Amino acid sequence: MGHGFDPELVLRQPLMAHLATTSPDGPRGTPVWFLWEDGALWIPGDTGSHWVRRIGDDPRVAVDIVEYDNAAGRLLHLGLRGRAEVVADGVPARFRRLLVKYLGPDEAAWNGWFMERIARLEDPETRMVRLAPESTFANNVSYFRSGPDLAAP
Repeated sequence: MGHGFDPELVLRQPLMAHLATTSPDGPRGTPVWFLWEDGALWIPGDTGSHWVRRIGDDPRVAVDIVEYDNAAGRLLHLGLRGRAEVVADGVPARFRRLLVKYLGPDEAAWNGWFMERIARLEDPETRMVRLAPESTFANNVSYFRSGPDLAAP
């Protein structure tokens, strides 16, 4: 059994999250970037994405975020569960803040190809998925190399 940790240790970092949704054919997973603001996890998407449509059909989701550094012996797992909603309001500003988290504050240095084809800040089909978690699970098993007495985030 692991130890808890402050979720902010993981939420403020530019890590990949794994979003799990449901479908008539079973569970589906999607790797995503995220922003933690106003007590909610925000994930960019668009109306054409299969996973965004699945949330419209069934809003129950699970998100797992892991910070793993094998050499340092660090393994922090944060799980969030709840009902997500697809949001159209305020998307460009929030999406821009998310991009600063992952790409840095110098927008001139952001990859133009990525911004035109993937990020599409001003595209009317761009949405943010909002998850205000109903439950949170923080598990620090960083002692897998050193033992529980030396575990530290």
